[in-house]
Amino acid sequence: MPKVDVLNINGQKVEELELSESIFAAEISEYAVYEVIKNHLANRRQGTQSAKTRAEVRGGGRKPWRQKGTGRARQGSTRSPQWIGGGVVFAPKPRDYSYSVNKKVRRLALKSVLTTKVNEGNLIVLDALEMNAPKTKDFIAMLSAVNAGKKALVVTSENSPNVVKSGRNIPGVDITFVNTLNVYDIMRHDSLIITKEAVRKTEEVYA
Repeated sequence: MPKVDVLNINGQKVEELELSESIFAAEISEYAVYEVIKNHLANRRQGTQSAKTRAEVRGGGRKPWRQKGTGRARQGSTRSPQWIGGGVVFAPKPRDYSYSVNKKVRRLALKSVLTTKVNEGNLIVLDALEMNAPKTKDFIAMLSAVNAGKKALVVTSENSPNVVKSGRNIPGVDITFVNTLNVYDIMRHDSLIITKEAVRKTEEVYA
């Protein structure tokens, strides 16, 4: 069973925490991680791209020149795709790119990235993260004390307005909660900073 040090906001070790082996020491599946991240990015696509076909472009009703006798190639409309100002062949239209991934695959991917963070030593557990008032300076001091990377994802068990306001303007730092934790956010950050209570909730949900 993996163990990690629990730190306070000053970077001092206060205790040692045993992590659930089924979540933080799971078998790593690169395929599951790839599928879930691909799905996440696809679901984020707006799908609002659009271009006009030759039927939708204004004008082009008159035949530019007669069919025969000019020595030039026959043309039926100045809005054909080969003309400047013409329509687009197979023009992209608004569409929905979202699709679903099997629940077991999503859970396997999350366990894989959490295990990877533990193996790499990039999982930082805090005994608690509380702010009496929104103080970006104090939040930066906490990140420095726990040796967080340039890009850090901070996970709390519940929404704390003061914590969110303290960290939201720091470049490379994102704050999320256990119920919105996802594979993509974990992967794109160097460090995963999570409170002890959030660890327990994660184990309850995904065990």
